Amino acid sequence: MTPARPGDAYVQSFARGLSVIRVFNARRSAMTLTEVAEAAGLTRAGARRILLTLVQLGYVSNDGRLFRLTPRILELGFAYLSSMPFWDLAEPVMETLAAEVHQSCSATVLDGTDIVYVLRVPAGRNMSVNLGVGSRLPAYCSAMGRVLLADLDDAALDDALRRSDLAAHTPLTLTDPARLKEVIAQVRRQGWALVDRELETGLVAISAPIRDHGGRTIAALNLSGQAHLITAEQMRERLLPPLLAAAERINGLMRRQ
Repeated sequence: MTPARPGDAYVQSFARGLSVIRVFNARRSAMTLTEVAEAAGLTRAGARRILLTLVQLGYVSNDGRLFRLTPRILELGFAYLSSMPFWDLAEPVMETLAAEVHQSCSATVLDGTDIVYVLRVPAGRNMSVNLGVGSRLPAYCSAMGRVLLADLDDAALDDALRRSDLAAHTPLTLTDPARLKEVIAQVRRQGWALVDRELETGLVAISAPIRDHGGRTIAALNLSGQAHLITAEQMRERLLPPLLAAAERINGLMRRQ
């Protein structure tokens, strides 16, 4: 797919600054100037100007050789989280739900072809990866992702699947676009999604939508568990009712805002 060309309103220097911020992650928490430039696809001179600007603004620190993000970078993410209408409403409901069913509870939003975690109440460790606010996972093979994709119209769904890297994360992962569209259409009809060991071997998850005043899905509420402790069928029978009830409580609180 050919990327769209930047328009007249595109500020290239700002885009490059964001690209520098994004190269820092758990595997690359501290980098030299050369490493940042290579990871961001910039010249050393360009990377240096951006890094020194970020240092002056307090978003990056430098000990003379290595550059690191500072805690101030969290302002950028929490500005988004604090603007979300269901942030304060959903968290106590999720804590109650997780305590009731003894499973991890999460809320995510859709960003392109990924889901992004915006709230999480863990109950033990269900996944091999360490998930927290800001973590990303592919939408097509996750329960939350399918709930969020189900709210797209057919054209937008086709585009999202076309742009997705439909890799098989486990032997059970659905990767055929036509089959995925059928499954997502079923999610749209029934109002919830169940994914059994498609994202990760041993992980089963069930998800329901969180909707705004107009009925648009703005987030997905999820319960996840370990397949050797709870089967997909047991999750549907035991956990779907309290999950749907919790989602409706959040939706009701949203309607009263």
